[in-house]
Amino acid sequence: MIFDFEQADLIGTVRAVDTRKVLIMVGDEKDLRKARVGHFAALNLSGASDDWLIGIIERVIKSIGYEDETENEQANDLSLMEEEPSKVINTVLITLVGMVRWNVLDKNYQFSRSIVQVPEISAECYVLQYKQLENFMNLLVKESDKEHSLELGKYSIDDTAVAYLDGNKLFQRHAALLGSTGSGKSFTVASILERAAKLPTANIIVFDLHGEYKELSYARHLRIPGPEELGVARDDLLFLPYWLLNAEEMQAMFIDRSEFSAHNQVMVFQDAVVEQKKATLSELGKTDVLAAFTLDSPIPFSIDNVINTLSDLNEEMEQGARGLKQGKFYGQFSRLLVRIKSKLSDKRYGFLFQAPNSEHLDESMARIAAKLMDYNLPKSQIKVVDFSEVPVDVLPVIVGLVARMIYQIQFWTDHEKRRPLACICDEAHLYLPRKEGQNPVERRAIEAFEKIAKEGRKYGVALLIVSQRPSDVSPTILSQCNNIIALRLANADDQNTVKKLMPESMESLLDILPIMDIGEALVVGDAVLLPSRIRVNRPSEEPLSATVNFWTEWQKKAKDPDFKNSVENMRRQGRK
Repeated sequence: MIFDFEQADLIGTVRAVDTRKVLIMVGDEKDLRKARVGHFAALNLSGASDDWLIGIIERVIKSIGYEDETENEQANDLSLMEEEPSKVINTVLITLVGMVRWNVLDKNYQFSRSIVQVPEISAECYVLQYKQLENFMNLLVKESDKEHSLELGKYSIDDTAVAYLDGNKLFQRHAALLGSTGSGKSFTVASILERAAKLPTANIIVFDLHGEYKELSYARHLRIPGPEELGVARDDLLFLPYWLLNAEEMQAMFIDRSEFSAHNQVMVFQDAVVEQKKATLSELGKTDVLAAFTLDSPIPFSIDNVINTLSDLNEEMEQGARGLKQGKFYGQFSRLLVRIKSKLSDKRYGFLFQAPNSEHLDESMARIAAKLMDYNLPKSQIKVVDFSEVPVDVLPVIVGLVARMIYQIQFWTDHEKRRPLACICDEAHLYLPRKEGQNPVERRAIEAFEKIAKEGRKYGVALLIVSQRPSDVSPTILSQCNNIIALRLANADDQNTVKKLMPESMESLLDILPIMDIGEALVVGDAVLLPSRIRVNRPSEEPLSATVNFWTEWQKKAKDPDFKNSVENMRRQGRK
């Protein structure tokens, strides 16, 4: 028998039941004190001596009633406080989370989140404590400690019990890691990465926006090159040449939709790009690709030739009845040409427009894909892509470009050769914002990620969305995350956003979000046996995201500041 309760463990009996909630009538205050919010309780099912319903205590209530007074009068008449109460009603509200049943075939106890029966009125309810709690936690550990388990930490309710997540379900159904600044998001990510790195063919790509993970020794590090690193191809530099952009991304980067001639700019720009791509394919003799390619096909082409075509049309004069007259596109591309040339000459965008010649070859995209997706090279199970050098105005497009490229290559890989991979999207609110007020640049990134969120699991592409402001993240993407790892959240809007992602019966569990400790997470979803409060293991290598201790630092003797060097770093867009 898994539970051997005594009278001292009894809380009370069932007074009311609905689908997932049970109200327990408690006899006296001594029994009421046994019930603690957030702890587990067990209810025996009638006719099944060793089948138990497991619930989480949600509320503990002591109600005091007075004779001849309505509820409204009791709430408003302060004089009642001086009267003797006529009755005391003690109740406990429990949310059912699963069942413990004896499996006849396997001859062992098993925990299931499926609830096939609810308790009867007057059924006895016991609190899980001491030996009974230990037995239940051991069952959870045994059930979850399998070949595909991911150790996350220890259960807050029992720090001797190891908390595991189902590694398959965590990534199959997408996940969101949400928490305020300083709540422990980065070291939770690092803890997951540290364990994944031990798997021989793990394949995780981290989108690192601030260089927090750049010193992890077990990861392969890639960096979008800054202004001082242009023109040289290196294994650790990830150039993203402009021809990888699709039509929508190019338009978002170059074309101002508010201009009167925007429709002509789009049409002529696209035609010029198509002609240059055709020229490349013809030169390479790829007639099969030439017959099937589209405007969005990632084929190297000369942006200079596109500029020349636009310039010619912008200045074109044609013969009229009385001599030369302005062509139909005369002067319509002047601003467009200025924008394109400005982007091409700006070294901040050099990773796009000033890549080495080796990045403009037919085989260049396969090399870029290998850097991002290959898992056979040393330390390549975890790839950290540092986007800290990418200008803010194009950050959504560039992150979306990398995600889209990963998804499309995975999509077109033969099924038998396809290996699952996961993208960890750090600081997702910066490039996956809500739809209200999106600009065209942000919209392109969101469309790429929404496609992955909706269809990626069919092709082995998973997302782990990491954000300190879930209320600012696209709800379409968050709604596809069936696993939520919620750390401390103080903002009411963020708390409400997370509550909307939960089943209605679980919403009340999230009331603890503002009061959780640093590094403590509430985990809900398919990857965990039951909603659990877990203290996340600290990784052996922590990311560079530690909160600065202002008061402590101000107490120390400091070196003289070098503002001249800081200004020079800003001018050259790099630190020396």
